[in-house]
Amino acid sequence: MTVQLLEPELDRLEGLWSDGLSETYHAYLDSVRRFDPATQPKLALAAALIEVGVRLQGLGGRAAPPATLLMGDLCLARGSRLLADHAPLAVQVAFARAIESLASAAASAVQAAPARQLLHESLGATA
Repeated sequence: MTVQLLEPELDRLEGLWSDGLSETYHAYLDSVRRFDPATQPKLALAAALIEVGVRLQGLGGRAAPPATLLMGDLCLARGSRLLADHAPLAVQVAFARAIESLASAAASAVQAAPARQLLHESLGATA
């Protein structure tokens, strides 16, 4: 049922859905309960795509192969678009700050908070 709602967003990402994106998506469902029921699946998917995108890019580790980097870019772009279309501004800004924090920590070789923790917190942001 939920997968059918999300199919347009999963175009060219089907392999990722069965390779962990589905579990990551389900991990965010409780964090989006405060939003309109129609937007909950899209916001959970946005968070999952961003988490997977950051992981695929290998922030803080070895550079990922070009094809993996591009897949990570696609995940980040889709997740960002979903947030822009469906999330309040405070949540969008919180996600941007979380991604900035992860990238900054990776660039300076400092341990960042886990991406999932930062993104869960971002979903709770209010104005």
